[in-house]
Amino acid sequence: MAEIRSVAIVGAGAMGCFFAARLGEAGVDVTVIDVDAPRLEAMARDGITLTDDFGERTVRIAAAKAEDLKGPVDLIILYTKGMHSAAACASVKHLAGPDTWAMSAQNGLGNAEILASVFPPDRVIVGATGLPADLQGPTQVSSHGNGQVWLNGFNRAADAGAAPVAAVLQKGRIDAVVDPKVQVSIWEKVAFNAALNALGAITLLPNGPLDVPAGREVAFGVMDEAVAVAHAKGIPVDKDHIKERIEYALAHHTAHKASMLQDRLAGRRTEIEQINGAIVREAQAAGLQAPINATLANLMRLIETHKTGAATA
Repeated sequence: MAEIRSVAIVGAGAMGCFFAARLGEAGVDVTVIDVDAPRLEAMARDGITLTDDFGERTVRIAAAKAEDLKGPVDLIILYTKGMHSAAACASVKHLAGPDTWAMSAQNGLGNAEILASVFPPDRVIVGATGLPADLQGPTQVSSHGNGQVWLNGFNRAADAGAAPVAAVLQKGRIDAVVDPKVQVSIWEKVAFNAALNALGAITLLPNGPLDVPAGREVAFGVMDEAVAVAHAKGIPVDKDHIKERIEYALAHHTAHKASMLQDRLAGRRTEIEQINGAIVREAQAAGLQAPINATLANLMRLIETHKTGAATA
């Protein structure tokens, strides 16, 4: 299997910038792709300033709009918000050649299927990540603490690509592993995010104040529905493991504002359709109901429809 040397990262959010900086400083030919021209110009001029457990440094990377680039590249990593996945994939289709791998480790459900509708399914890698990353400015990103990236193929034929993709990420000191049970990792993260993201966004509260009986009842009810759907699909998620993660976040990440809350406060669209909304759709397909997820999804839809997303806490 050929070594991956060139990487295009689609999406200049926190994770996209973190991956780009880590890969860039490892000598990988990496380009960040986005639609925000001023940010791209700043990145191309100033690089990305990364602050992590290894210190602070600025890494020079390439940055451009998709239409300004020519392919092929060895690996395309999709790191946009889920609602932008389809448009983002279409914009970089011309960067793929017969040997290109396409990867998603985004939040939520459905992103891999979008990738596989644009790129050959046998060349699609799916994953999940527990890595932390936060944007500190247009070209600054921080990440502290440990976390893994779990990867495997979208189908059995694509499994062969998981090892070279993990290898290039490891080159950038990203703890990537090939995980034959990657769907378990994906669904456990979806259940965790569903339990805390919408609840925080709707109440405008960080994690700490949610750690009361009412908040815990809603969060664990959301988790129970997600676990039931995953089990119905034959995905053996570990309910106790998910619950431990939720309880740890409530107790130890008390000031953390869930990404969906951050999006609401900034007046951006949230990933409600890719998280709680997706659980509801998967439940219906399995002949189940997910009323708590459905209620939270509808509440977020009301908030977004009536443009109260710029509310402040």
